[in-house]
Parts: sequence; structure tokens; C-alpha cells
Amino acid sequence: MLQTSEEGKNGVEELRFVINAIEELGLASANLEVDVTLARGLNYYTGAIFEVSAPKGVQMGSIGGGGRYDDLTGIFGLKDVSGVGISFGLDRIYLVLEELGLFKIVDLPKPKVIFLNFDASTDGLKMKALKSLRENNIKSEFYPDLAESNKAQKRQWKYVTNREIEFVVSEVENDSFILKNMISGEQTNCSLTELVDILKK
Repeated sequence: MLQTSEEGKNGVEELRFVINAIEELGLASANLEVDVTLARGLNYYTGAIFEVSAPKGVQMGSIGGGGRYDDLTGIFGLKDVSGVGISFGLDRIYLVLEELGLFKIVDLPKPKVIFLNFDASTDGLKMKALKSLRENNIKSEFYPDLAESNKAQKRQWKYVTNREIEFVVSEVENDSFILKNMISGEQTNCSLTELVDILKK
């Protein structure tokens, strides 16, 4: 179809180069599929285009795509600069990971202690405690949303359970921190200094 077009023949040669290179070098975790009917960005792509698809069996369109452009940067004042661009759809990648169950095998770093957020009036003391803990290399978090209902409080406790966080500071009373060991169930009232000492062990 393209044998009468010099530009078309150049395109075929470039595509052949890509295919041969990939056949020789191999791909570790992806497959190359050539589709001459693929079309995208007709007003700015000037050469090869490509799309990234989810693994077979996942009902999802492309999760990324891009292509070659000769002067797309010209609209930003940078004339005569060619290149290849690609973008990924973060929300689509998230959905694919979720469908494949890949989040279950990701071991996210977690804090040793978390401060629950039930009373905004004690935020200053909690922040001071967080500073001291982090200065002592103790990983610690402060739940970001204030619980304004029992349901919201249960959500924070569920977060603790799901992430298997070992210690929880649920309340602060008169400069005393109520620390709960989620493994033993033991609850302790302690000062900031005592809190740091307990969590350093």
C-alpha cells in the first residue's frame, strides 16, 4: 500500500528497525503488537504512535499512549524541536492493579504508632509528640481527618487494623498520652518522655 510513497517506505523501514531490535533484545515484561489501524492525535503526531494496554483478560482500554512529533513544542514558543512523548492514565492503572489484586502483594511502609484524630483541641500536643518521636527515628503518623461521629471514629480504628499498626495513641488528657498496644491489648497512660521510651524499645 505504501510502496509508491517515499515517506511511507521510510516509515516501514523505521518500523522494521523497531521490530528487529525488540526481537533481538527481547522484552522482559511486555509484548509488542503492531497495529497499522491505530490512530491518535492526528493534529500533532507526525510519526509513529503507540499505546500501552493492560494485560489480556483485564477489561480496560489503553493505560498510556503517545507518539512522535516534529514541532509540537512550537505552540509553547520552542520552535523546531522534535521528540517523542508519552502519558499514562493513573486512574486506569490503579483500576488495573486493583482488578489483578496486585495491591495485596505490595508491602507498604507503616508507622510504629499512629495518633487518632478524635479531638482537635489536643492537636498541638500531638504534633509536639510526633516531632519528638520522629527526632528519635520512630515512624509515626497522625490520622488526617477529624472524627466528628462514631462512624468516623470506627473508620480510624479500622484503618489501624487494616494496616496492622502496633501502637495507637487514642486520646491526650492533661499532657498524658493514652497509648494502646494493639497486639497485647495493654493500655498505658504516659508522659511524652515515657511515650518515646516505650516506643524506642
